[in-house]
Amino acid sequence: MQASTITPRDRLIVALDLPGVAAAKAMIARLGDSVTFYKIGYQLAYAGGLPLVRQLAGAGKKVFVDLKLHDIGNTVARGVESVATLGATFLTVHAYPQTMKAAVEARAGSDLKILAVTVLTSYDDGDLHAAGYREEAASLRNKIGHRMKLVTPGIRPAGSAAGDQKRIMTPARAIAAGADYLVIGRPVMEAADPKAAADSIVAEIVQALG
Repeated sequence: MQASTITPRDRLIVALDLPGVAAAKAMIARLGDSVTFYKIGYQLAYAGGLPLVRQLAGAGKKVFVDLKLHDIGNTVARGVESVATLGATFLTVHAYPQTMKAAVEARAGSDLKILAVTVLTSYDDGDLHAAGYREEAASLRNKIGHRMKLVTPGIRPAGSAAGDQKRIMTPARAIAAGADYLVIGRPVMEAADPKAAADSIVAEIVQALG
């Protein structure tokens, strides 16, 4: 699927970084049809949120399971097989060759797509230099073309606080850099009107796409 076939609303992935299932369900109800794609990460997953993946998928939503798996190949494969049964759209693993290979092989026969995590947005250039690597959406897009999807976290609409993110981009800048999907949490979760905040971000994505 080419990037142009992804609808603007599907490009917005709202991170359900909430302490429990009840809070997550309440937020999903508030957001209604303004959000079609959700991310479930460590906080919610470890608070009993994994069954919510199947519930959301059954309701026609897309779900990104953000667990950043990394272990010996067999262990990663078994985890990927389990996540695939939940109906998730995306699952993250760390971008190590053996880990990625095991994950891709284990997802065979399902619709699950594997995302390889390269650089965390809580790292700045100094952190990356110390670690010995550097990858960004624009440089990756130039290298891979549109053969792979790029999902960019750390997105902050204009005027939003950076929080614990050292490298942030606005939705428009991320789209211009080649991102296919934008992960946004606190600017939606902490908004006085989360639904209006989500709709505003989608409108910015539409404008960025021209």
